[in-house]
Amino acid sequence: MPRCVLVTDYAWPSLDPEREILAAADAEIVLPETGDDDELAELASGADAILTNWKPVTARVLANATRCLTVARYGVGLDNIEVTAATELGIVVTNVPDFCVDEVSDHALALVLALSRRIVDFAGQTRAGGWDNKAFGDMHRLRGQTLGLIGFGRIARRVAGKALPFGFRVLAYSPSLAPGNHDGVTAASFEQVLGSSDVVSLHAPATPSTRHMIGELELAMMRPGSLLVNTARGALVDEDALRRALTEGRLGGACLDVMDEEPPPPDHPLRTTPGVVMTPHASFYSVESVRELQETAADNVAAVLGGRLPGTVVNPDVLTSPHLRTRLEPA
Repeated sequence: MPRCVLVTDYAWPSLDPEREILAAADAEIVLPETGDDDELAELASGADAILTNWKPVTARVLANATRCLTVARYGVGLDNIEVTAATELGIVVTNVPDFCVDEVSDHALALVLALSRRIVDFAGQTRAGGWDNKAFGDMHRLRGQTLGLIGFGRIARRVAGKALPFGFRVLAYSPSLAPGNHDGVTAASFEQVLGSSDVVSLHAPATPSTRHMIGELELAMMRPGSLLVNTARGALVDEDALRRALTEGRLGGACLDVMDEEPPPPDHPLRTTPGVVMTPHASFYSVESVRELQETAADNVAAVLGGRLPGTVVNPDVLTSPHLRTRLEPA
């Protein structure tokens, strides 16, 4: 009898890549109708594995998933999975840490260029029949400016590598980043990054401790006229405080690909706040990145179902737990 893989949700046209990979592991996909917690908890009782994109895989869902060997995240962040509960139950949790590294780093720099060079404003003006290259105030060259990175994982490192040839001086803060120079990037404190940067780009995960890590106090630390870029998680920024900083002229602008609530309400004030360039959580997307995501996440599930270590285990303590539900051999 084929094994059952519950796919809680997905954001692409087809699950054909997953079906092909999982069929080779003698597994079939089951899809919910609504994806609410009640339905997922019910379907989880018959699942040997769970693949999830955005839907919460709660402690309740995991408690019902008595046959489940692994939960695989479509993506990098794990804020929608109760990883601690999974570990206690002996369930292996995986993710795709290399997902969309090029796409998000490209998008972050594209937002910086669009705002600093007034691309959106100029394009709107010329489309409306105007032709005034002084309409939106002074512009400054990027060479010699300072780019500050909050978080220094794979995406932030790729942003740094792409920004250095533009002539940016690059600072980075991460709690785990050792002092010194890292391939042209200078480690700095959180306060130094905020206070010394012309552009601050966020690349931290969403956790209880990072929620609203950029609030009233932190925005006040930033240089007058500086830019804030967020392609990470909307929860990192206090949106009310950001709007005040922009409307009071303390910041030069904000580039936002993510919001605390997605989609934001049609009347959300940041949609129309001057100095904001907003995109609809599009930074991850390319045809290539999504295909790789589907295949890698499904490969992780197939590996566990086949008794092999997957490419990534985000809760490695589970591998030595007496509650581990399946023995895994090196691939």
